[in-house]
Amino acid sequence: MPTQEPYPSSLTEAEWKMIEPLVPGPKLFGRPPRYTKRAILDAIFYTVRSGCAWRLLPHDLPPWRIVYYYFMVWRRDGLWKQTHDPLRDRVRLHSEKKKAPTAAILDSQSVKVSNHGGVRGYDAGKKVLGRKRHLLVDTLGLILHVVVHSAAIQDRDGARLVLSILQQRFGWLRCIFVDGGY
Repeated sequence: MPTQEPYPSSLTEAEWKMIEPLVPGPKLFGRPPRYTKRAILDAIFYTVRSGCAWRLLPHDLPPWRIVYYYFMVWRRDGLWKQTHDPLRDRVRLHSEKKKAPTAAILDSQSVKVSNHGGVRGYDAGKKVLGRKRHLLVDTLGLILHVVVHSAAIQDRDGARLVLSILQQRFGWLRCIFVDGGY
C-alpha cells in the first residue's frame, strides 16, 4: 500500500525528532490513542498554514474534532509556549547568536474580525474595526511575546501591556526598536 505523500506543512523526520520530546506522551489510563501526536500536529500545522477552517481538514488527517480538542488542551496547558521558547533558543544558537537576545523590535497591527465572539474595537488611525496585536520580536524576527487586545487601545497603551512582562522574562534586553506611534 503506497504511503500518503506529506503536505508541505507536515513535519519532517528531523523536525519531529526535535519536537517529539517536548510533546506530552499518551495518558497512563484510558484507552490507547487512535492517532499519533505527530499526525495531530501535522493536522494543526496544516490548518494554521493553509488558513482553512477546522472542519475543512482533509480526510487523510485525523478528524477535525480530535485535532481541535488537542489544540485547545495544549493551548490551555501552555504547551505552545513551552515548545516555542526552546525551539526559538535553538534557532538563535544555530544562527550564531546568543541564546538570550539583547535587542528587540516592537510593533502592532490592527486586523478586522467578524462579529462572532471576542473583544474588538475601532482603530481610528487605521479605520479598522477589530483587534490589535502587539508583537515583540528579536532581531531575527523570532517571537518573544504577543499581546492581543481591542483595536481601540492606542499603541503606547498596548506597548505597556507588552513591556509589563519584559523585566521578568527578558530582563537582559538592552534596546527595543519602535516606530513613531510609540
